Amino acid sequence: MSNIMLKELKLSASPLAYIFIAFGLMFFIPGYPILCGAFFITLGLFQSFQAAREANDIVFSSLLPIAKKDVVKGKYLFVLLIEGFGFLLMVIAAIVRMTALADAPVYRQNALMNANLFALGAALVIFGLFNLIFLGGFFKTAYKIGRPFVIYIIAGFVMIFVFEALHHVPGLEALNSFGTENMGLQMILLIAGAVLFIIMTGLSYKSACKNFEKIDL
Repeated sequence: MSNIMLKELKLSASPLAYIFIAFGLMFFIPGYPILCGAFFITLGLFQSFQAAREANDIVFSSLLPIAKKDVVKGKYLFVLLIEGFGFLLMVIAAIVRMTALADAPVYRQNALMNANLFALGAALVIFGLFNLIFLGGFFKTAYKIGRPFVIYIIAGFVMIFVFEALHHVPGLEALNSFGTENMGLQMILLIAGAVLFIIMTGLSYKSACKNFEKIDL
């Protein structure tokens, strides 16, 4: 598995997948829908799949002396690695905003989502949607990427809109907590986002392995 992972990192990956990790720092931007950072990270991953498809990477990987499910596992591990580094930058930005910048006027006067634990949980949901819709959709054919990515874009931006709008609903203002306000609620929401991410990714991986086994390359 280490060899297939090295192949993903050195041969299959588009440079944009690594560059777009930096969009995790969009959590620092005031007056901007910060969850778009999660979307841009997945956009870099999409570019990797597009470049790999043009290079017949899946066919090449399938010719290696490994099981077909290991080809799927390699792709998923690569995606999880990129998402993990992007999420790490989001965590760092959120911690800085929740501590040193908790009372900064530029953030306090921001009408959009605040960078807190709820925002981190929401970012995990966006990543989970990418894994469920795009990755799962890609391995139905191991070639077509346009349709699953368009479906993911629609679902992803619908969820971004929902997450951005929730704290404007009467009674849900606590979702936009600053600093360490409502930490119990924030932690529950972060855990909920992590659980949803694990469920969506796990379901997607099982489906991808099953579908890829049926494909005659």
